[in-house]
Amino acid sequence: MFNKILIANRGEIACRVAATARRMGIRTVAVYSEADAGSKHVAVCDEAVLIGPAAARESYLRGEKIIAVAKATGAQAIHPGYGFLSENAEFAEACEQAGLVFIGPPGSSMRAMGSKSAAKQLMEGANVPLVPGYHGDNQDPAFLNTQADRIGYPVLLKASAGGGGKGMRIVEHSVDFKAALASCKREAISSFGDDKVLVEKYLTRPRHIEIQVFADKLGNCVYLHERDCSVQRRHQKVLEEAPAPGMTPAMRKQMGEAAVAAAKAVNYVGAGTVEFIVEQRAGGEMNFFFMEMNTRLQVEHPVTEAITGLDLVEWQLRVASGEPLPLKQEQLKISGHAIEARICAENPDNNFLPATGTLRVYRKPQASAFERSTVRIDDGVREGDAISPYYDSMIAKLIVHGDTREQALARLDEALARTHIVGLATNVQFLRHAVRSPSFSQANLDTALIEREKAVLFHQEPVGLPQAAAAAVAQTLLDEKALEGTDPFSRRDGWRSHGIATRRFQFEFHGETHEAQLSYLHDGALVLAIAGSSAPLEFSRSGDGIDVRYAGRRQTVTVYSTGELDHVFTAGGATQILATNLLAHAGEGLADAGRLTAPMPGKVVSFSVKAGDKVSKGQPLAVMEAMKMEHTIAAPLDGVVAEVMYAPGDQVAEGAELLKLTA
Repeated sequence: MFNKILIANRGEIACRVAATARRMGIRTVAVYSEADAGSKHVAVCDEAVLIGPAAARESYLRGEKIIAVAKATGAQAIHPGYGFLSENAEFAEACEQAGLVFIGPPGSSMRAMGSKSAAKQLMEGANVPLVPGYHGDNQDPAFLNTQADRIGYPVLLKASAGGGGKGMRIVEHSVDFKAALASCKREAISSFGDDKVLVEKYLTRPRHIEIQVFADKLGNCVYLHERDCSVQRRHQKVLEEAPAPGMTPAMRKQMGEAAVAAAKAVNYVGAGTVEFIVEQRAGGEMNFFFMEMNTRLQVEHPVTEAITGLDLVEWQLRVASGEPLPLKQEQLKISGHAIEARICAENPDNNFLPATGTLRVYRKPQASAFERSTVRIDDGVREGDAISPYYDSMIAKLIVHGDTREQALARLDEALARTHIVGLATNVQFLRHAVRSPSFSQANLDTALIEREKAVLFHQEPVGLPQAAAAAVAQTLLDEKALEGTDPFSRRDGWRSHGIATRRFQFEFHGETHEAQLSYLHDGALVLAIAGSSAPLEFSRSGDGIDVRYAGRRQTVTVYSTGELDHVFTAGGATQILATNLLAHAGEGLADAGRLTAPMPGKVVSFSVKAGDKVSKGQPLAVMEAMKMEHTIAAPLDGVVAEVMYAPGDQVAEGAELLKLTA
């Protein structure tokens, strides 16, 4: 066994590999870019070496630099993780030439499976089922059009060297074929430097089911059962589970043996995944066809670990060091059900647009890693870390395990509810909607699930204005109480010897402004009026949250404030509300009144004034867009605009001064 390895990756997979290595007594070397100097994976490894600037092509993709670091630090092997150089045959061979063990398959296996068309020709020879199609070298447009007509529409055009959903087109009719082919080839050459395509029958209700295989250097190969990865957006996986719902023992054996045959056809070594497209037919019958093989450890490998009780990274290390597979096929069993959710920095309501920013709040459900447990978190970030534009947008993987699928679903929803992220847009709420959607909860799975369920997945608001406002007011009052001194004149609870004290709050919720009135009754009770209704407000601390009782409803909430924006998390969902405590602002002096700052990170939409303009108190001066809402910045006093600090379209940080006023 190795005593030191280099991990040629970053983020959660680097941390995950390091954890297993540490448990096995193997020292680790991290490599990092300038953008990752303070990252978690640098901290958790025993050594770390800078290899270049932020851009991956100048750091994590520089194989010669990584090999030089491995030799200089005395590492005996390199674990590539996934992505970057993990499926680069030249890098694998360069490692071997440098006297280092590449913890993965040989370069020849990667090359054999790297071309979709060549791989399918190999699979045909190994008697692995294939989708009807054309996988040859003739790329003449007229010839390919003829092949599509023969196969029957709809057909799918796929870049032979492709992946990640790029270079793919669905063609419904023959008349549209040539235009779709030209578009597909343009994207393929741009993304992969190779415009070769293959043509296949497009299955209308397909499932994406993959088989985890493992092979050693002694010729042994096993399958560790299947994972269903049908829930996808833009051909990229969102939710993965094991075992696949509806899978029969007979079909599992048939698919597993086909996957082993595929691995043996290319003399595979190590961890790999054989992906199948599965056609669903009436009566529950399923036909499966080979799609591709991923010659590395997959992002979704933890669900396989959860149902088998095995550590696949440990298997990788043992196989790479020359040991035989730890178990035989008949010893591999399935226990329970596991589901993985990929938590990403993105805005699902805006076509999953990637987001960047700082993890101002990053709170996770309790988890115990790398053993069969109820909840597991794989991540490579900590609270306060930045999600940069240089790398993948995934923040973490949340994995749950239960005795049944129903139990796993309930645990996943609860774990997502306990995942609190503030500072940038994420897909956490979208994942909760997906898990609770009729199709996913009832295991009615296919790759079109997100499109089919879009009415319940996008633009949802699980927390109403009254509940959000009550939570924001409760948090404000608790914060004020914490700041009170012993002097009775410092009290902010509205107490007076007679009558009713009132104070006003102004809220902005989904782009609309609302005013609330909080009344302090003489007996100490509180009444909150907002949106045409009035009800008693009661609240108290409850662990890290607040127990709020308002308008006939009790719920535990957690509120995080960034500037004047409150992020409200409840068991049912999360939301944001912009809260302006008018009482708190009433006594502000003119010394700070000329500063108009951004209440949160966002984008400047417009300015309605310019330097030299006279303005009146309350006059709208600028509009910002943040957290999917527009926010108007108004003048706090009469004055003259001294300077406008930004231009429309600029991204600004929380607290950035947008313009200056002279009183």
